[in-house]
Amino acid sequence: MKWITMLLTIIALKSCGNENNAPKFKIKANQKTFVTGDTLHLTIQKRKKIAYDSVQFSLRGARIAPTYVFPEDALLGDIPAEAVVFIEGKKISTTTNVRLLNKTAPNLYTYTLLNEFPHDKQAYTQGLEFDGERLYESTGLRGKSSLRRVNYKTGAVEKQIDLDATYFGEGLTLINGKIIQLTWQENTGFIYDQDSMAMERSFTYGQSKEGWGLCNDGTVLYKSDGSAKIWTLDATTQKETSYIEATTNKTIITKINELEWVNGALYANTYQAQKDVVLIINPKNGAVDGIIDFEGLRSKVEQIQGLDVLNGIAYHPGRKTFFITGKNWSKMFEVTLQKK
Repeated sequence: MKWITMLLTIIALKSCGNENNAPKFKIKANQKTFVTGDTLHLTIQKRKKIAYDSVQFSLRGARIAPTYVFPEDALLGDIPAEAVVFIEGKKISTTTNVRLLNKTAPNLYTYTLLNEFPHDKQAYTQGLEFDGERLYESTGLRGKSSLRRVNYKTGAVEKQIDLDATYFGEGLTLINGKIIQLTWQENTGFIYDQDSMAMERSFTYGQSKEGWGLCNDGTVLYKSDGSAKIWTLDATTQKETSYIEATTNKTIITKINELEWVNGALYANTYQAQKDVVLIINPKNGAVDGIIDFEGLRSKVEQIQGLDVLNGIAYHPGRKTFFITGKNWSKMFEVTLQKK
């Protein structure tokens, strides 16, 4: 009878590896959503006739016990949970996601308008960043994409590098004397010398298949890809090292777009949002700590055909103010922020 049992086990293992059959092991969590401090219980569901030797659980690739308390500094968002089942010397993996939300609701902010400056209404703004008094801008749309150095007081373009028509320009950032510019769906970023704006080389993306927004904290690059994920990249190699997900106390926010680093926090707008808002995101865990409502700015620009969403956030450290514009906006606005 022993050989019959062994035969049935082998058949079961083969069946588990057959993509056309339902998995024989499933990982189950005690609930679907959590906040930090909550306890996660992971168990294995299996067919009654299939026995296994042991099981290992992990979250985001890190081993955990079947019962696990989410720490206060845990990464938020949809977290991959994996179970590896060991049976007769074989390993069978099964995965699911558990959602970890922020404990507290974001603070709400408004703005005070200080100044209005002219902005090229033909500029489909994708990225915006200051270096002293110099403002650098990346624009999009195929056949219209460019890298620009702009006089922010007059709106005049001091220097412009046009991208090949096959590329759709996206976000940019300045670091270590270089300009790094993303493209949208071409899986390609470009690196320029900041002074001459001469292109030096290109690089390709990793798991983040699209390029949207880009900023840096002086050491690490932060890159959005149109999802809820904000990827951290090595500033020298541009290789992805990890990611966070923009998460509130209620949901995960997708279509994260233009990024700006300000005093230890990420500022991000969301593309095609119903309102012109900017999120303040904790770069350590993805918590959305604040939401800035920029309602009223878009109504102050020329209402032309092709006018689109707010999509330009640049912080001026010397003036301690934010500069805000959008896609095909005829103005750029200097503002300060206040809690509501």
